[in-house]
Amino acid sequence: MRILVVNCGSSSVKAEIIHPQTGQRFDSMKIERIGTPRCVVHLNGQSIPLPNKEHKEALQEILPKFAKDIDAIGHRVVHGGDLFSKPVRVDDQVEQAIADLIPLAPLHNPANLAGIQVCRSLFPQLLQVAVFDTAFHATLPRRAKYYALPKDLCEKHGVRRYGFHGPSHQWVAQLGATYLNEDIRDLRIITCHLGNGASVCAVEYGRSVETSMGQTPLEGLVMGTRSGDVDAGVLFNLARKEGLSLDELDHLLNKQSGLTGLSKIGNDMRDIESKAANGDDNCRLAIHVFAHRLRKYIGAYAAVMGGVDVIVFTGGIGQNSALIRHRVAQRFDFLGARIHEDRNRDASVDFENPVCRISDDRSRVSVLVAATDEQRAISMAVEELAEEQDKVDQNYTIPIAVSARHIHLTRDAVNHLFGEGHKLQVHRPISQPGQFAAVEKVDLIGPKRSIKGVRVIGPVRPRVQVEISRTDEFTLGIDAPIRNSGDVKNSPGITLVGPKGTLNIKEGVICARRHIHMTPDDAKKFGVKDKDVVEVAIDSAGRNLTFGDVLVRVSRRYVLEMHIDTDEANAAELRPDVQGVLIGTMGNAKLRRKNIPHG
Repeated sequence: MRILVVNCGSSSVKAEIIHPQTGQRFDSMKIERIGTPRCVVHLNGQSIPLPNKEHKEALQEILPKFAKDIDAIGHRVVHGGDLFSKPVRVDDQVEQAIADLIPLAPLHNPANLAGIQVCRSLFPQLLQVAVFDTAFHATLPRRAKYYALPKDLCEKHGVRRYGFHGPSHQWVAQLGATYLNEDIRDLRIITCHLGNGASVCAVEYGRSVETSMGQTPLEGLVMGTRSGDVDAGVLFNLARKEGLSLDELDHLLNKQSGLTGLSKIGNDMRDIESKAANGDDNCRLAIHVFAHRLRKYIGAYAAVMGGVDVIVFTGGIGQNSALIRHRVAQRFDFLGARIHEDRNRDASVDFENPVCRISDDRSRVSVLVAATDEQRAISMAVEELAEEQDKVDQNYTIPIAVSARHIHLTRDAVNHLFGEGHKLQVHRPISQPGQFAAVEKVDLIGPKRSIKGVRVIGPVRPRVQVEISRTDEFTLGIDAPIRNSGDVKNSPGITLVGPKGTLNIKEGVICARRHIHMTPDDAKKFGVKDKDVVEVAIDSAGRNLTFGDVLVRVSRRYVLEMHIDTDEANAAELRPDVQGVLIGTMGNAKLRRKNIPHG
């Protein structure tokens, strides 16, 4: 396919025609200084003046000359709010939803919407797909989403952390995993997108669990012209003393701060590094603050995930500044991350050779430089949606089961808790073949309280696993991660008490991720495969609910059923016989491993 990717910024438009599989660029164009007398388009080696043209006027004039022999169109949309957690086909309803989200991104969504409207009018016969900066971060846990502001006020105005640069963070996280010949679902990755806009993301086993940007792209790292994190009290004080209006304060934070404000020479890190090397103290300070802030975030995100396996630098600064990478990573020995100075100095990446390793051979953590390619990521999302839009059959339903707290035990754990040679007794069979709720129960002893009589699920397993709900977490006083069943690495431990003994496990307590068990025949029928992530719609008690981030697990041993925990079931007021409908897959297109070299 030849995909036109349109990226409308607040004052510019970038567009490329891309082959999603190979990454080949057939053509590109850029419109700069939109809405000013100096508006110009760069196309086919020429610079064509478009004085005072706004987004719509400029695109209507240029696109017919540029966008030829294309099969579909992908649009970058900055803010998807709570409405969009994956790329979607654009229709009238989606277009209106993007318009409704303008208050959350007043500089970007109007421009994104203008590009969509022009393309739909010029190419009504083509598939058009919106890919959202915020979508990758839809998996952020509640603890990472919420600000400590009055909850009613936040809900009224949609105030929460959304995060941005999603296609870039997702792209380079997968790029790094593929380069290392690892499954992204086995890695804890910190991705650092460093450019004029900058953000960092904690990608835990393939899912975004923390990110530095917030409701807007202003929060977090020091950026080209944006301040990043700043004490709100400072802003109140400045506004009072300088007599600044809200608009003037907005301009100060977004356009006059960051590297520009600190260095006093502008936002280009190359210029700042050059001036710093010649003794400019303001530029030295800008570099110190930039690197310090990023180092602090990386350390914090390693703590959030209980460690880190891979750190990836990307973006204009991340890919090109050996100095910044050195300053950020030089104190990471305590994480097991050591950079190799020669490799760091010589690092070079591009679309043909998109990843290189800059860590020392002794480093437990792989430190990589990766070439981000948001345009290609968008094109692949368009291709994937084009391929899969008719695959998911919504005529079939999925039974929904509530998974109460339970315990899986090893053979040794059964002996320890119930006596040597004890065999688990069947209380009743459960839905999945060969499994049963056992007669045996144990007590869970947490740091705060205990839960009595938690049922064991048989037969015995290779490792001890305790599955609890969020409510149980607070009862016990522990912090259990949301994980796939069987994934207990770096999870908290707990004390188990049985009739014949007490067992202290060092890890094994999780809150189980939503998942669907299905057979290969079911998977074929639904048009999905093992480890896909999907959305499921449920109609319960007259409420239309959509559950996202649902993992598909395929095995001939399974019976079709979706499992959610008791807290979610209670919140959704699920009836005992409720059924769900699989309405689509989630996430951007996956990198084809054959196209990415391994390290």
